[in-house]
Amino acid sequence: MTLNDDNDNGGGRTARALLERFYAAEARYIAAGGPGKADFSEMAACLDPEVIMYQAEGLPYGGTWRGPEGIEGFMAAMSEAWDSLEFMEQRYVVDGDRVAVFNLGRLRARATGRVLDTAVMQLITFGNGLITEIRPFYLDTIAVAEALGVRTPVETA
Repeated sequence: MTLNDDNDNGGGRTARALLERFYAAEARYIAAGGPGKADFSEMAACLDPEVIMYQAEGLPYGGTWRGPEGIEGFMAAMSEAWDSLEFMEQRYVVDGDRVAVFNLGRLRARATGRVLDTAVMQLITFGNGLITEIRPFYLDTIAVAEALGVRTPVETA
């Protein structure tokens, strides 16, 4: 399946359309409260069986998440941390099977109620029309930790 930014070449999913579907499902999943309350199937339909996500180790949901089951585990951890996610702005740059996405988002922490406006750049790779790899790059992981009420290494030193 060919991925293009602006057209679908006769019926194939576009990278942008697939990602918009994935991000909308992600926001609904978090808002619903995560596992047992939300449906992961819409996100899973966008993921390759061998998908891998690398999250910043310093975050409560950091680490490497493998397969749709791993991504569902990541989403469970995200929905424990945040009770809302709103994408304020998204910009997509498509280069073959890779898409760079600039996300400007607003999140509300479940434990503290704090609202965080932040940016995350993601490099997403596709194979066979599905997401095979997600690499997020956070503007400020310390701001994320502070909004969540998590102690940062600087505070504990």
